[in-house]
Amino acid sequence: MVALIWSLVATALMMGIVFLVAFRRPPGQPLTWAEAFLAAVFVFALMLLVYGIVPNQWLLWADNELAWRKDTFFFGENGIQFFGRGRILIPKEALRDIIATVIYVVAIVAHVWLWLWWQKRGKARPATAEIKESAYGRPLLVATKVEHKAPAGPSELAGAEK
Repeated sequence: MVALIWSLVATALMMGIVFLVAFRRPPGQPLTWAEAFLAAVFVFALMLLVYGIVPNQWLLWADNELAWRKDTFFFGENGIQFFGRGRILIPKEALRDIIATVIYVVAIVAHVWLWLWWQKRGKARPATAEIKESAYGRPLLVATKVEHKAPAGPSELAGAEK
């Protein structure tokens, strides 16, 4: 459990460094070769931690200390019984694997969100047009001029030549 907690703390600290750099560094500022190399190693270490070490530590803790293996079941050894005619056995390993999958899904969603957030940082949001309001606070409808075409005559419909 200690290793799992330390891996989560290290992940949180590294994510804090990412946000600190993002807020302090102006967008578009050129990188030196050394800064780019250091950033690449840092991101590689963060990805190794998030996608490798944290899920591994969860699986080790669930297997060893929680004893969530194939031979242990939720609801006891008999599982859920239906009037003596059958039973459902849910191994604890299933929940262990579901939680590991959730760790990966949260990591990949956060990864993609961070990519998008990093690329959009520093860009001004487009200004929204001011909408005129009535005295009651409701938006006013702007009258638009719509030109209607006169209906076609019989000669135009039949394709008559002039």
